[in-house]
Amino acid sequence: MSTLTNFKSNQACDLSFSNNKMKIIMEDGREISIPLEWFPSLRNATEIELNNWRFIGDGEGIH
Repeated sequence: MSTLTNFKSNQACDLSFSNNKMKIIMEDGREISIPLEWFPSLRNATEIELNNWRFIGDGEGIH
């Protein structure tokens, strides 16, 4: 019996903020939107603060 397995990438390749959400684009094309409300440190951040980010671990994390 064969099993079809689809391995998805865990690396992010882009990130943006809009409408109180953080949008993460993954290497495999998936888009993930997360409410800023879930992150107290981002919830009241200014636009300048929100745009001061970088990927860590080759896209496995965000700082």
